[in-house]
Amino acid sequence: MSRTDGSEEPQSGMRSEPLVIRRLEFLGGQASPGGWRPDAGLPEVAFSGRSNVGKSSLLNTLVKHNSLARVSQQPGKTREINFFSVNDALVLVDLPGYGYARVAQEERAKWRPLINAYLESSAQLRGVVQLLDVRREPSPDDRQMLEFLAELGAPTIVTITKVDKLSRARAAARVGEITAALGLETEQVIPFSAVTRAGRDELASAIEDLVAAPSWRQR
Repeated sequence: MSRTDGSEEPQSGMRSEPLVIRRLEFLGGQASPGGWRPDAGLPEVAFSGRSNVGKSSLLNTLVKHNSLARVSQQPGKTREINFFSVNDALVLVDLPGYGYARVAQEERAKWRPLINAYLESSAQLRGVVQLLDVRREPSPDDRQMLEFLAELGAPTIVTITKVDKLSRARAAARVGEITAALGLETEQVIPFSAVTRAGRDELASAIEDLVAAPSWRQR
């Protein structure tokens, strides 16, 4: 069925694609706590995870743009908080990856205060997407981050990446094991693959729900 403007209406019972991307803009990077950052006028959703968890690939898949977040061949190289405006309606916030052993300890020590200061102070933060690798046990850093987010009360979506690296049955089993080991609710966890795009629409819908909800800081 066509609309009067000539566009097609979705068929009955079919849900339109979530988070349709019409405009993307890199706003800049924040290098230090209290340093420059974009004006906090739009709702923000942050993405957190250890280095090499597939965060850049997930962001690129989410917004259907191959180079929004560059896929680095050197994990641990991202040292700033990067801000990306989507449709002039929300901001995706790429936090530095943590836990990469080859990065100097003093350099890693700078990132934790930067990440924590952002999470504690951003007035427009609506929630956090925490990434875990399906093939790895949650690290102490992963657990510490989840505990920190719980203490803050920040809504958190746990996305388990790289499920295409395992068979379907083994990936499902690993997702269940990780969910149980961390004491998470099943509905809080989204299996994801940047290769097959599995989980893309579920994550996009969850982000739309976060953005539409009132700020958790005001509850």
